[in-house]
Amino acid sequence: METGLVDPLVDPRRVIALDAVHNFRDLGGYPARDGTLTRWRRLFRADGLYRLTERDLDRVRELGLRTVIDLRTPDELATRGTFPHESFDVTFTHRPVIDTTWELDDHVDKTAHEFLTWAYRDMLRQGAGTLARAMTDLARPGALPAVFHCAAGKDRTGVLAALLLGTLGVPRSVILADYALTADAMERMREWALREYPEMAEQMADTPSAFMAALPESMGEILDDIETGHGTIGAYVRSIGVTADTVDTLAAELLVTP
Repeated sequence: METGLVDPLVDPRRVIALDAVHNFRDLGGYPARDGTLTRWRRLFRADGLYRLTERDLDRVRELGLRTVIDLRTPDELATRGTFPHESFDVTFTHRPVIDTTWELDDHVDKTAHEFLTWAYRDMLRQGAGTLARAMTDLARPGALPAVFHCAAGKDRTGVLAALLLGTLGVPRSVILADYALTADAMERMREWALREYPEMAEQMADTPSAFMAALPESMGEILDDIETGHGTIGAYVRSIGVTADTVDTLAAELLVTP
């Protein structure tokens, strides 16, 4: 199966530059089915939107968001807060992909690749139905522009992004390249924490590297699993509860002929 990466179509529109959120990215401009491209400014992926500053909020308002989907656990929402949806005209939906965050001590002996592969398989085992519901949320009338996010915008967000892009016919190599862009975001997060939030920087320094990594080969192994078991990502999402009508709506809303 194909494993190589291509140029991730770096574009000045890709990363939404914010002060305290570091992995807010547009999923537009990617090649998709039948010679189409994914639309700009319709669908975004992000990290912890609870950290948005007042200046960040002004920038986010310019995007005209209508839907925010939070993929974190109930405990994360309770302890860290959420996107300030009360002050925005958005539909806020909580779709926890996993029940609880993973315990560091349970995985200290794993390599980064071993951990990420295990974690993404665990997400699909626990949260396939939740991921299907999130895709359905994005297809409801008036849902777009939308953003979905978790804590770092890396793992739960990365799995949902892979399923969405794959369903739209974005090539595997581009899906992996989009996932790989998170490595730069993690570095932006480290630099920000060192400047603005030393306690967080210390926590990040003490976190096993496996928990901070974004390895395309790990996501590629998950795509191998899906393709081996179901043939295509589209067939997989149908198997977990995404309807044909939902897929058609997502394609109509998110794809454009150049």
